[in-house]
Amino acid sequence: MSLFEMAKIPMEKASKLINLDPNAEAVISQPERTLEVSIPVKMDDGHVEVFTGYRSQNSTVLGPVKGGVRYHQNVSMDEVKTLGFWMTTKCAIAGLPYGGGKGGIIVDPRKVSKGELERITRGYIDRIAPIIGEKKDIPAPDVNTNAQIMAWMLDEFSKINCQYTPGFITGKAVSMGGSLGRTSATGRGVVTAALELLKREGIKPEEATLAIQGFGNVGSWTAKCAADKGLKIVALSDISGGIYDPNGFDPYKVEEYAQNNGGVIKGYPGAQAISNEEVLEQDVTVLIPAALELQITGKNADKIKAKMIVEAANGPTDADADAILEKRGIPVVPDVLANGGGVTVSYFEWVQNLYRYFWTEEEVIDRQEQMMVKAFANVYDAAKKYNTTMRVGAYIVALNALAEPLKLRGII
Repeated sequence: MSLFEMAKIPMEKASKLINLDPNAEAVISQPERTLEVSIPVKMDDGHVEVFTGYRSQNSTVLGPVKGGVRYHQNVSMDEVKTLGFWMTTKCAIAGLPYGGGKGGIIVDPRKVSKGELERITRGYIDRIAPIIGEKKDIPAPDVNTNAQIMAWMLDEFSKINCQYTPGFITGKAVSMGGSLGRTSATGRGVVTAALELLKREGIKPEEATLAIQGFGNVGSWTAKCAADKGLKIVALSDISGGIYDPNGFDPYKVEEYAQNNGGVIKGYPGAQAISNEEVLEQDVTVLIPAALELQITGKNADKIKAKMIVEAANGPTDADADAILEKRGIPVVPDVLANGGGVTVSYFEWVQNLYRYFWTEEEVIDRQEQMMVKAFANVYDAAKKYNTTMRVGAYIVALNALAEPLKLRGII
């Protein structure tokens, strides 16, 4: 089963529960457009290498396409189609006027120079320029892309169109029209989702313990925002392995240590070394997978000891694990809800760019929290109403948001 087919399983369950028009399901389940491009780039030594890029535009039913661009040696069309589908769902749940999309380039950015990376980036924008724009398709950072790469994309697109259009892309540096509060937005939203679930489970934040798998941008900000709210983090991990301390970690100190230790947390003073797999199996209140896809599977779901799971990563739990966790009564806040803080603040950035009027960081954080709390309540209530999981509840909310516009626009 492909990743894309696996991603559609909860949608199909939700569709049956609400008796969705099969025509709507047929439209929603397939991307409106996929594009594969070849990007010839002159490398530093003079030879030309051809890179492959992708862009999947899943839906424009609710508005322009929104989704990041990732640089990775394993990027595939199946992956970007799946991520675009999840983004459509995520935007519908959050109440944003967007459809979902995703892009990527097959490249290991560690193996190219800065100049080569810039030429790859500009070449990608040259190829996809006809189908993107601030009212058509708005890219953003993703795996191995950042504000610098967004700046190159914006500059190239502005040259092509002979005008400066900062609303064409989000995740920019603040000096180029980026939004305050964007860097921490995804992690902050994950913590909001965790706090909302704890509240409904009758657990006080100061009584909760957390294990977080992954200490990149999302994982580290999740840890810092959780600590700021009084939550105790007893286990952390990154690519180098995991660390454990029953007394809890100060994530700000862990981050400072990693910055001076080759970017990894391995060897953190006073911590017990554990594996990434052991981080997932800690006896904690909340487990937060914030690394890669398919970390909780049918093979290890029986070993999960956490009372609840909040998915910060995209697709960290496979279908077999979902069934096992449901049977065991372990609630899961799905990725399409939990990590929606990033796209929510990207929307704020887009709005600020369109109006050329910018908000304070306090305004951004307050508006994000309001939207996340509302989205959580909608999903939680749908799950309770239909006696199903929060993942299926999330798709119920998304399908209901998409189905009526499809009918009104005459698409079905």
